[in-house]
Amino acid sequence: MSNKLLEIKNLTTSFRIGDDYYAAVDDVTLTLNKNEVLGIVGESGSGKSALAFSIMRLHNRAKIEGSVLLNNQDIVNMPTTNLNKLRGDDMAMIFQDPLTALNPLMEIGEQIGETLLLHNPRMTQKQRKLRVIELLNLVGIPRPEYVFEQFPHELSGGMRQRVVIAIAIANDPELLIADEPTTALDVTIQAQILDLIRKLKNEMNAGIILITHDLGVVAEMADRVAVMYAGQIVEIAEVHTLFENPLHPYTKSLLNSVPTEGQDKLHVIQGIVPSLKNLPRKGCRFAARIPWIDASAHEENPVLHEVELGHFVRCTCHAHFYFSDESKEDEKNGIS
Repeated sequence: MSNKLLEIKNLTTSFRIGDDYYAAVDDVTLTLNKNEVLGIVGESGSGKSALAFSIMRLHNRAKIEGSVLLNNQDIVNMPTTNLNKLRGDDMAMIFQDPLTALNPLMEIGEQIGETLLLHNPRMTQKQRKLRVIELLNLVGIPRPEYVFEQFPHELSGGMRQRVVIAIAIANDPELLIADEPTTALDVTIQAQILDLIRKLKNEMNAGIILITHDLGVVAEMADRVAVMYAGQIVEIAEVHTLFENPLHPYTKSLLNSVPTEGQDKLHVIQGIVPSLKNLPRKGCRFAARIPWIDASAHEENPVLHEVELGHFVRCTCHAHFYFSDESKEDEKNGIS
């Protein structure tokens, strides 16, 4: 029996700017297994959230091509009625900003109960309340009977994030997408939220896509990692492999920019992620940010190469990459 939960094939999500469509997610292929955490990492503007919203089909004005199969059900071409049954039941999302994800005019208990009502209409009001209290307990909210009657503005950021998680897991989804779930939370609360997500994965046997720019979170939480840059996946590997043997210049640059003990100065990646309209559609998209690497090192149409079992990297430039300050250091030491 297959353990594969989600299969994304050649997914392209394009947005209209003026008279043309521009791909923010460009030909992405990924798989997710049950009881697995797949980390998706990259800078702001790399396409991580656009990918998450595409999987959930939450984009209003986007052209989505390719396929997203959840237990062999094609989400991209699914009728809206069927999709609404699937969302919140078989798949759910923890949104980045809990304050905007919650209705400020509804009590917490009512908001969680609404999710239960939509997918379990035969539940009595008493059963719903008991289930909501159970969920609030499950996500570690103290005094759940009291919080049940509170409004979002009366809760702290950490508590609101727990409520958003409670809504997401209310119907025991098989697929859970967490989009920057610890953004704007202090370190202690971050750790609690991550512990909670890990616990839920083990208890629910769910497949989790964890979207973040925090490499520390990825190292702690993920089983496999997909590194995303300018709408494309540039490297995929098991988490230990990626941290011990990163190959793509972008992956190496990200890891090198994380502060370590005894480090004199932080590595700064040259330039910025290009805007959607100005994104290069041919050649290596990271080439402009590593100008010291010769153009001949890049593929004309970079593809993902499997360099070892389960480890994929885009473009041949990874074999020729070095940091620009390394060459200066070599010259200083008389190494040619």
